[in-house]
Amino acid sequence: MKRILTVQDVSCVGKCALTVALPVISACGVETAVLPTALLSTHTAFRHVASADLSDRFEPIAEAWQAEGVTFDGLYTGYLANERQIEAVLGIKERFLNPGAPFFVDPVMADDGKLYAGFSEGFVGAMRRLCAEADVTVPNISEACLLLGVPYTHERLSEREIGDMLPGLTALGCRAAFVTGVHFDADRIGYLGYEAETGGRFAYATPRYPVSFPGTGDVFASAAFGAIARGLPIGRAMPIAARFTYRSIGATLSETPHNWYGVNFETALPELIREIEKAEKGGPDDA
Repeated sequence: MKRILTVQDVSCVGKCALTVALPVISACGVETAVLPTALLSTHTAFRHVASADLSDRFEPIAEAWQAEGVTFDGLYTGYLANERQIEAVLGIKERFLNPGAPFFVDPVMADDGKLYAGFSEGFVGAMRRLCAEADVTVPNISEACLLLGVPYTHERLSEREIGDMLPGLTALGCRAAFVTGVHFDADRIGYLGYEAETGGRFAYATPRYPVSFPGTGDVFASAAFGAIARGLPIGRAMPIAARFTYRSIGATLSETPHNWYGVNFETALPELIREIEKAEKGGPDDA
């Protein structure tokens, strides 16, 4: 069984980051090791949050892994708390990632055109360096603008405008870039992607629910990486992840009252596994 490492924060209550990545990737049939970047009482959609930065634990953990001869068959990063952690991840990649193993970066740092609290332009520059090392990166529109150093105007950029951004993202150094949260029209949302080596372009959308939940980006990224870690090409992995996210939102809304702090991805896991297994056998895409 393959073993991957995911590096992101953990919330004791709330469905995002590691509380999504660990169960989703494990359900995909991939052993999932974790390196928490921060410990939070809840995720930040809650009003009262107690947190602890875990940067000081990175090197002792890495030294223990090295002494045990631990290696990983994939690396997936989400929320990183500071520039120091980004540099540490680059070192972990060099020390522990097996040759040819996929490196997947979700450059979590902004929404609605604004950097998250505590982040600076220096953090953006460090994130560019991290994305340059990635096989796949999945910024939202705000993060794509920051990575490229272009002005953010609004969330509903046209498909052409976002498509024009994609080669610039891969020019940072990554093999493939997918911009998420693309509004194809009033009723559909999805992603646009580009693979530098082949020049291949990707577009996919699901129906759009008129609601917003924390953690849906983590649900998408975790499912995408889980499918990639199983060996699926990105052209098959990404639509599976998009449909999983859509089903997770639908499962949440089917409950009355439904929770507001995350989506019920657990209900959608059986269908995610079925789709991955079908794709491995060469079955048609379920679009």
